[in-house]
Amino acid sequence: MKAKEWCTVISQESIGTDIYSMWLQTEQIAGWAKPGQFISLYCADGSKLLPRPISLCEIDGKQGRLRIVYRVTGSNTGTEAFSRMKPGDRVEVLGPLGNGFPIEETEGKTVFLMGGGIGIPPMIEVGKQVKGHAITIAGYRDQLFLTEEMKKNGEAFVATEDGSAGTKGNVMDAIRENGLKADLIFACGPTPMLRAIKAYAEENNIPCWISMEEKMACGIGACLACVCKSKEVDGHSHVHNKRICKDGPVFEASEVEL
Repeated sequence: MKAKEWCTVISQESIGTDIYSMWLQTEQIAGWAKPGQFISLYCADGSKLLPRPISLCEIDGKQGRLRIVYRVTGSNTGTEAFSRMKPGDRVEVLGPLGNGFPIEETEGKTVFLMGGGIGIPPMIEVGKQVKGHAITIAGYRDQLFLTEEMKKNGEAFVATEDGSAGTKGNVMDAIRENGLKADLIFACGPTPMLRAIKAYAEENNIPCWISMEEKMACGIGACLACVCKSKEVDGHSHVHNKRICKDGPVFEASEVEL
């Protein structure tokens, strides 16, 4: 189920350079939301017609609240406009959208929650709902964010490109350096990271689900602007494509080509 509604900003803060955390009060969306889904936020500026898709970082269904953590992508952009919002401001939101991670598969298992860059936020709610043992592995270019939230959900490891924190390198380097093992992998991040994780999962025969990042237009699967290559023929477009916003953003890794 999804709805379009006006949501109220509860709080907003900067948690890093160009990284913002916002809590929203919703009427219905939070109650329906699942870890791994996203919402689309509409700008008040009429010149920006298309909504901005942002993944869900935390979900409080009982209180009707959602947390999003997003990166401002430049001046005079939709995300820059969102970053100027204050408690009490209202924003039009469509959601929840897409599918989520299969939390039911985590029962009694050790699960890698792997996030890179702005793909880290959705791993927070996933970690809260995992029914087994969560090991979060986060890859950063430089500055860290959401590390305290990760630690609350289980073991947490970080990798940085410059070696300023944790393992020097990427998330795969962190797995090797720390001798980590898992029964299941959930991941979200840039395509090169997901490609390496998919290869690792195949080599080690580990079930793997990945959440793909892509620029979107409609967010509901109508425009075909966010397709990815798939092994199977899509029932909507009748070609080897999957719509990331509608069929994803979470896919079993073997479903898609990276």
